[in-house]
Amino acid sequence: MLPIKETKDGVVFNIRVVPRSSRCELVEIQEDALKIKITAPPVEGKANEECIKFIAGKLGVRKSRVAIIAGHKSKKKTIAVSGLTSSEFRVLSSKFKSKP
Repeated sequence: MLPIKETKDGVVFNIRVVPRSSRCELVEIQEDALKIKITAPPVEGKANEECIKFIAGKLGVRKSRVAIIAGHKSKKKTIAVSGLTSSEFRVLSSKFKSKP
């Protein structure tokens, strides 16, 4: 299960990003982070922008509600999604299952 921290503004969780992949996809929950493959290269913030767009799309929320709060230049990032409780996040992210 993906560890989620609930804050006064929303929820916070960790992701691991694999840039320059052949397609954008959720791979698995790996230790304490959600592993995500994205097609954008890690150049000039393009990978970060695509991460935000991809996560917002998967959760069905606006991009403005998703922010990278740590790890801007790292493969491991901390993501904040505003306006969600942890229970709402778990319902929306129910497709984020680990691979067996």
